[in-house]
Amino acid sequence: MTTSNYSLILGSKQCQLNIKDRLLIRHRISGANMENELTIRLSIFLGTLVVIAVWEFLLPRRQATVSRLIRWYSNLGIVVVSSALLRWLFPILAVGLAHLATQRGWGLFNNFRVPYELAFILSVLLLDMTIYFQHLVFHMVPRLWLLHRMHHTDMDFDVTTALRFHPIEIILSMFVKMSVVVVLGPPVLAVLVFELILNSSAMFNHGNIRLPGAIDRILRLFIVTPDMHRVHHSIMRRETDSNYGFFLSWWDKLFGTYRDQPEQGHENMAIGIELFRNPKYSHLHWLLIQPFINKR
Repeated sequence: MTTSNYSLILGSKQCQLNIKDRLLIRHRISGANMENELTIRLSIFLGTLVVIAVWEFLLPRRQATVSRLIRWYSNLGIVVVSSALLRWLFPILAVGLAHLATQRGWGLFNNFRVPYELAFILSVLLLDMTIYFQHLVFHMVPRLWLLHRMHHTDMDFDVTTALRFHPIEIILSMFVKMSVVVVLGPPVLAVLVFELILNSSAMFNHGNIRLPGAIDRILRLFIVTPDMHRVHHSIMRRETDSNYGFFLSWWDKLFGTYRDQPEQGHENMAIGIELFRNPKYSHLHWLLIQPFINKR
């Protein structure tokens, strides 16, 4: 069924669709739009990665302290491992579950009359807020911190740091995201757009890139900038426990976790964790076993 046919059906005064029929029509349209999901994801991921990497090379914010070769093969390698595990463990992921929720009528937006545009915007906002609170919890709960600290043991801060998450954390994060999808019943396109925004914004705000101060100040009124998020990667724990946002900067400001600048300045601040200063921990096999090393 085409979009034009859908509009004709909805516009017909003689045709009264029940909730199940409307959901099925919307599901079919969403399915047609999502046929090239993998191509879209890979194109945006690789495009963003290349753009930020070139930007880092041309206008770096800080000088590297660890071999980029070792860090990049490890940080890129860990995302390959995590992606393979997700595809192996989950028959469907967040976007696929949103399809299923639409088809089965699961979630708030599939059971109440909410304009599509409003459901779309609210879904993106609530998913982003969920990631903010998930991030905060991974810092506050000791056992979860053991998983998440691998992201923070990177002694440099660049676009590949955005990919450096332990596979177990990625799996837990997917459970959280899928739970929200089941509860909300968000539009399929909203889930895809959110995931694309989240991945791209994470690579942007982890970039070792220099922005003019005026532009940074304007941008961080709305989104997380590299200077804002770099504070979160400080070796000083009081700075690490701040600026949890990945896309919108509003949550940190709203919930009192925002910190404007690092005490030592961006060029002089130390990145990483005191317990993992040996460069050997930058290798891929050490990233995988770091949560099980008894260092607190």
